[in-house]
Amino acid sequence: MSETVAAAPPAPLGEADRIAAAVVACPGVARLVGGGPAPLATYLPGRRVDGVRVGAERVQVAVVTRYPVPVPQVAAQIRTAVAGLAAGRPVDVHVADIDVPDGGSGADTLLDRSLPPGRQ
Repeated sequence: MSETVAAAPPAPLGEADRIAAAVVACPGVARLVGGGPAPLATYLPGRRVDGVRVGAERVQVAVVTRYPVPVPQVAAQIRTAVAGLAAGRPVDVHVADIDVPDGGSGADTLLDRSLPPGRQ
């Protein structure tokens, strides 16, 4: 007689999960990012939600945006998408990088434009 072990049902989505889903659904967002010198994440039992920190006073998100969408436009998209989930808390948006079509980073693109010819 074989015994089947039922898998545990997935944990219900938490506040950080719902916020993460709303953020990545924004057209100007390439992805959430949690790494860097000051990692941004929500730590849950057995896992974490990178790029989202939910606090009592504010919600913080860290993203990589899509070029050529202007950063203020992406921040507005995110704040609008998250407003109903943030329950009146301010939403801080940190842009860690910009994905550009050729696979480079936004930092490279900005650097190329900021240096005079011959200084690159």
